[in-house]
Amino acid sequence: MDTLMHISTLHHDSLQLYPIQPPMYTLVPIPFLASYFSSHCPNTPLKRFMVSAPNHYSDVDEGSTVTDFLPAERARGITIQSAAITFHWPPINQQLAQSSDQGIPESFDVTLRSSISHNINLIDTPGHADFTFEVLRSLRVLDGAVCILDGVAGVEAQTEKVWNQAAQYQIPTIIYVNKLDRVGAAFSRTVKEIGSRLHSWPAVCHIPWWKGGNGDFIGVGDAVYLRGMLWQGAIDGSSIQVFDIKELESNDKIFADEIKKARVALVELLSEHDDIMVELFLEHDEDHLAIPGLQIVESLRRVVLQANQSVVPVFAGASFRNIGVQPLLDAVVDLLPSPLERPKPEVSLEGQTGDLEKLLTGGFEGVPLSVQQIGKKDKALATIDNLQGCALAFKVVNDPKRGVLVYVRVYSGSLDKGSILFNTNLKSSERAPRLLKMYASDAVEVDSIQNGQIGVITGLKYARTGDTLISYKGTTVKSGPPAPLNSLQLRPIHVPPPVFFTSIEPNSLNEQKHVLDTLQLLLREDPSLHLSIDEESGQTHLAGMGDLHLEIARDRLLDDFKAKARIGKIEIGYRETIPTASPPVTEQLEATIAGKPAKAGITAVVSPAEDDIDPPQDTTDPYKTRYEMDSNILTIHHPSLSHTDPSESNSILPPHLPLSTVLSALHAGASAALARGPSNGFPMASTRIDIHLDPVSHIYPETTPVALSRVTRQAIQSACRSACSNQPAILMEPIMLATIFVNESSLGSVVQDISSSRGGQVLSLDGSDSHTRGGDDSDRPRVDTAQLYTPPDPFQNSSGSVESNSDGQRQITARVPLKEMVGYLNHLRSLTGGRGTFVMSVDGFERMSAQRQREVLDHLHGDFM
Repeated sequence: MDTLMHISTLHHDSLQLYPIQPPMYTLVPIPFLASYFSSHCPNTPLKRFMVSAPNHYSDVDEGSTVTDFLPAERARGITIQSAAITFHWPPINQQLAQSSDQGIPESFDVTLRSSISHNINLIDTPGHADFTFEVLRSLRVLDGAVCILDGVAGVEAQTEKVWNQAAQYQIPTIIYVNKLDRVGAAFSRTVKEIGSRLHSWPAVCHIPWWKGGNGDFIGVGDAVYLRGMLWQGAIDGSSIQVFDIKELESNDKIFADEIKKARVALVELLSEHDDIMVELFLEHDEDHLAIPGLQIVESLRRVVLQANQSVVPVFAGASFRNIGVQPLLDAVVDLLPSPLERPKPEVSLEGQTGDLEKLLTGGFEGVPLSVQQIGKKDKALATIDNLQGCALAFKVVNDPKRGVLVYVRVYSGSLDKGSILFNTNLKSSERAPRLLKMYASDAVEVDSIQNGQIGVITGLKYARTGDTLISYKGTTVKSGPPAPLNSLQLRPIHVPPPVFFTSIEPNSLNEQKHVLDTLQLLLREDPSLHLSIDEESGQTHLAGMGDLHLEIARDRLLDDFKAKARIGKIEIGYRETIPTASPPVTEQLEATIAGKPAKAGITAVVSPAEDDIDPPQDTTDPYKTRYEMDSNILTIHHPSLSHTDPSESNSILPPHLPLSTVLSALHAGASAALARGPSNGFPMASTRIDIHLDPVSHIYPETTPVALSRVTRQAIQSACRSACSNQPAILMEPIMLATIFVNESSLGSVVQDISSSRGGQVLSLDGSDSHTRGGDDSDRPRVDTAQLYTPPDPFQNSSGSVESNSDGQRQITARVPLKEMVGYLNHLRSLTGGRGTFVMSVDGFERMSAQRQREVLDHLHGDFM
């Protein structure tokens, strides 16, 4: 046993070491990444064992978890909205009691992180594929993650998708294998799937303790500290008995030997990825068991924090009985990074890009650190030392009691109560009247939100998901910070394109305003919902990521917000594109806007954008700005920013219309024009739009941003109609990239069904151990599962559940029209005896044949539920 540890029968806390140094408090925002359709069951460790959060024992099976507070979440038993909560681990009062009762070991000279109370921000994320955006915007603000796997189902399809998304953000991750108390649980198989499907080397830190090897899960074996932990009695996990390796050799020698094997495998794996572990191994005479547990923890932490993490620590447990929960929380504190150890976020500033640290240290051109570095004539120039805080609004929630809650992650400085916050996306200022720390739907008011923290701002009227909020000294509600800091933006959150839509009709004209206002609240909460109004019919369409996504939105609209409206059937969101290019179309606008005369002009050209033709953007051309708008490409040809070169005198914009304002107005007008196609009213896709702005003929003293936006919309719509004058627009349907997992015996029938009945294209047939898989994980390491250490599972050699899964799982990758995948899960289960699973994502939109287009148009009608 490691001499640095003091081990006794523990209550709630699995391990206590006592620091010589003063306590240090670290903030560790973490999410729990759930499996497909099982977001709650895997997420129960912290939901059930919330020590410093609400003081009640929550149960996901009863719908009482503290992170699921929406009525729809409690009714359906799934996570719909990500929820952020704050708690301490270890509990502060418990740490003090332990320290007071037992004292500090004389030989202790190093502080273990989990011996000091840490403040942890936990974000619970949905597991259903329809709520992928909730996961994406959570990953955007996190420092570490716990991926919780179902020990019965193993690595599921949606788990693999979310894992790859987390890898793209380089989120340090640990894995917890849950539900090991259930019939059919197979820890060994799950570990192999971590290697084969998640393409990571599993560092097995805990192994299951099966009573007598018969499948009764009673505890875990700790390969790090060479001990066994036995959970007994109370379901809250408060009674834990700890045995060192010598005691285990006397009481359960087979289990003790397995822990030693796990330790050997752990040291060997770490030695391949951590040079310091190699040195430690040699210093201890190549004895795997002699290396102190604390040194192994530090080695695990080093491999977890590597830029491209290839080794992932694996822990075991059963959350329903709270087995393994406390060691998991220790691992969160010991292995995952603090905000100070994570890379700074990417920011943009008037064409310059870099990380936030570069900006704060004066690395951006034109942004000095202090007033002393600028001349007297430039006192209005923004300086870094006046930047008091920078944060990202990553979530907006409408609370029936508190109003709109804006969740923010602070990346620099702090946000203080009552301070003026400038929204760099909307170019507007708002006061922050109240700041909160959230415990799901419960809240505690605070005076400030510090760097690295996640908190909530109430009372903001305009902030949306993805907006950058900054606090700058001297800012007022009517004036923002000086340029160029007023254009500072953190990396935005990408919103996937919607693929389903439904129509919404108020029951009466009197209800129309309330319904539209309520829809705007829903859109502010969830940017993956899209709202559009058909100008000809006046019908309102709400689009989303899936049928369940829209069902939840419908329920919230009718039940939570009490809107009185009829909701149409959920339909697939098609697109349309133009058949040929248009000639240049010039529009001139003369109108009265907000009681004042307005005048503006623009020239627009539209053309089809072929998928295989994508010329590189010339980023050095000062006269062009390009935007990618879903599958459309907008190019704005505009004057330069030069106000000093006499040769550019005809290209200079008037002072009241800076280029950034003009570009925003033109982009907004283009977005409005592309929202509705010229023939069928579907959003436009695969279209190139070129806008030409000539200050001489298009800009006037009466020109305003609203006028520019409006004339741009008119010009693009006219150009689209011109392109369709001889041939109607072509309908496009969403094509899904589906990954289907089936047993070998079902492979043939599923492939035939995809290829023939559903009109799909099978791209590949891979076994679960294939080394040739493509997709989002193509750059991740390929793991030879034959080299992985896995402890034996109960019934491994009998006719039990583990052997029943030995029918060789295969993976099918195919492109299939979304229309053919609606309701596919039930059909797949009937083909595979209930074992098949799949996950899919939008791969793009493709043109439809004339026959299929006629069928779709005949099918679409305005029936209401």
